[in-house]
Amino acid sequence: MTALLAIDQGTTSSRAIVFDRLGRKQAMAQRELPQHFPQPGHVEHDADRIWDDTLACVREALQKSGLDAKAVAGIGITNQRETTVIWERATGRPIHRAIVWQDRRTSAFCQQHQDRSAWLNARTGLLLDPYFSATKIAWLLDQVPGARARAEKGELAFGTIDSWLLWKLTGGAVHATDATNASRTALFNLRTQDWDDELLDFFQVPRALLPTVLDSAADFGSTDAALFGAPIRIGGIAGDQQAATVGQACFAPGMIKSTYGTGCFMVLNTGDELRLSKNRLLSTVAYRLNGRPTYALEGSIFVAGAAVQWLRDAMHLIKAAGDTESLAKSIEDTQGVYLVPAFTGLGAPYWDPEARGAIFGLTRDTGIAHIVRAALESVCYQTNDLLQAMAQDAVAPTELRVDGGMVVNDWLTQCLADVLQIPVVRPQTVETTALGAAFLAGLQSGVYDSLDDIAKLWQADRRFTPAMARDRAERLYAGWRNAVTRVRSVQATVNLGDAMHLSG
Repeated sequence: MTALLAIDQGTTSSRAIVFDRLGRKQAMAQRELPQHFPQPGHVEHDADRIWDDTLACVREALQKSGLDAKAVAGIGITNQRETTVIWERATGRPIHRAIVWQDRRTSAFCQQHQDRSAWLNARTGLLLDPYFSATKIAWLLDQVPGARARAEKGELAFGTIDSWLLWKLTGGAVHATDATNASRTALFNLRTQDWDDELLDFFQVPRALLPTVLDSAADFGSTDAALFGAPIRIGGIAGDQQAATVGQACFAPGMIKSTYGTGCFMVLNTGDELRLSKNRLLSTVAYRLNGRPTYALEGSIFVAGAAVQWLRDAMHLIKAAGDTESLAKSIEDTQGVYLVPAFTGLGAPYWDPEARGAIFGLTRDTGIAHIVRAALESVCYQTNDLLQAMAQDAVAPTELRVDGGMVVNDWLTQCLADVLQIPVVRPQTVETTALGAAFLAGLQSGVYDSLDDIAKLWQADRRFTPAMARDRAERLYAGWRNAVTRVRSVQATVNLGDAMHLSG
């Protein structure tokens, strides 16, 4: 059997999955990742824990599959994006916990320099926001004693999680990333496809700190032979949402997918056209092959599955994520209850780091089921926020391909179709993020000759069509928009109003 192995390192867990050539899952291992919240708005991970868990997962997945390292044609890595690690080149020790993409500690810097946002957007396709890696890097260099001087001497290395894992897998031999992850740092020029010296100067990030940028399917070296009994080629790297775009076979301009994990991320393929948004979406690299980038528009929602995790772990309203479906079905509607999960601010199209979560419409009749259903509905409403912006910037999608752990919930997936008023299609393999990484490794190793080979493997599991009257869907969505308005910070509301005025 020709096997491909995907490392899928996400915000809340680390996984390794073995696939066969047809994209069928053969074995999987997973470890939950602890979250650290040292202060309000701060989110951190233990980078060494991420490595230890990843190593354990790969070994366990290989053992479950009955394969040894020599049977694996290649490894693909996909990862939570923007999360920032800086480590010592000599020892491989991180100088601080990883700062997670959700972290908002650099909000003040971003607000102070909003006059540079248009300049940054023209180069990177991004906004000046704490979400991206650049301000996280600068914070680490300024706050960890001696870090800036050591970085300038070339003693330290920066990486998003893919780079960190690649360094560890190769025993420190390779310090690299791919174009998709580089495009999420706010240091990478989308047009030149290289680190941008003006951006490096603005954020005060030494070039010596940065990894080499390669294609998404490329020779990233081989694993240290001591790790798995024999070296395995590493042939693919892509950030999680771009990997899911590959796994969903969204290879033609206009195709769109949305992934539901910790957050929700919608990606629209725009082909070889770099299209800058007028509605506060992001422009990004969907994938880069043979030196040629394919671009995309992306909308990012910070809290989707994390809202369910909050219901379980913080509020103790449910015992397991699977309880949400039966609770949502147990009532006809939320009776006007809306939950806005702005726990770490709001992402696209609002980009309001100071917004905070709230529940509206509570009455004496409100029960657990209403709050749980409102949490699930918030995912659908946020998705509609993104879809509306996509339609204004590019095309109005005629169907949406979905994936991620949340869409195994049939009620939620039907709710998406009802709120969006377009068909929603779930693939047979919902592990599309990991599958996309495996596909990229397969391209590099020769398992697949082209993207067409991969597209032929994609198969639908179920198609959900709208069952709700359009006027009711519009009324419910109007209630959501009203609820969002009430959690917005004053300055962000002004900024969004200005942006909408300028774009109109």
